[in-house]
Amino acid sequence: MSVHAHPDDESSKGAASLAKYAAEGVDVLVVTCTGGERGDVLNPKMDRPGVRENLAEIRRAEMDAAREILGVRQRFLGFVDSGLPGEGEPLPDGCFAEQPLEETVVPLVALIRRFRPHVVVTYDETGGYPHPDHIKTHEVTVAAFDAAATPGMFPEAGEPWQPLKLYYQGALSRAWFQALHDGMTERGIESAMGPLLADWPDTPGLEITTRVRCEEYFGVRDRALLAHATQVDPDEGFMLHPRDVEREVWPTEDFHLARSAVDVDLPENDLFAGVRPESSAKAAPGLRITP
Repeated sequence: MSVHAHPDDESSKGAASLAKYAAEGVDVLVVTCTGGERGDVLNPKMDRPGVRENLAEIRRAEMDAAREILGVRQRFLGFVDSGLPGEGEPLPDGCFAEQPLEETVVPLVALIRRFRPHVVVTYDETGGYPHPDHIKTHEVTVAAFDAAATPGMFPEAGEPWQPLKLYYQGALSRAWFQALHDGMTERGIESAMGPLLADWPDTPGLEITTRVRCEEYFGVRDRALLAHATQVDPDEGFMLHPRDVEREVWPTEDFHLARSAVDVDLPENDLFAGVRPESSAKAAPGLRITP
């Protein structure tokens, strides 16, 4: 189970791993906390009449297209996007980030108990970046991970279920940007990542415990990203670096193991290490293993 704040987050953070596991027969569920209603239109080609007025419906359709490309299932929790208020500005009334934690946890607990994942993936306490919905997604997911297994907590949400491992996304790290920048410049390819690296805040990065090789699914990831046409400009940003360079210098997607109810031997190369038989690259019969 991979828990995200908005449509498109699943395709920009860990999507190649999701596609890899889905192709191996894993039953993968993406959970999207909000509908992305207050998102911007980041692709100039999509900034046209009828788009902003119908953004909620369009983003749902984009999410469905990306889900199909990745080969996963997907559910919305039904909360309202908080947007990204400026410094000192209040959060919008009724938005996801201002909802009481005890109210936002129950729908995810119910989904965990119904879907019964062994592995749950979300953001760390920073949200990956300081968007209020990303931080709230972290808080809700960690609380739901604990509550789902606890008898007597939220009995209306179904029978208890114990997920075995909780991971945080390590996507879009400084180290990743640096490796791509160096890989391009060493090959005589112009890199636009220099200014981004120069302005990177001097903060410690997330400790990476688990690296999943998934370079053969980078193309699937890219197609899923481009399905979010209002959010991704194919001529800017993430879409510009050469994929052959990325496959050479950084062929993995990276995660931090935050909780485990099974024995682990770090570092790992599989989110399901300790969950499924080591000799099998696929799901064991009758076992639901869900990133």
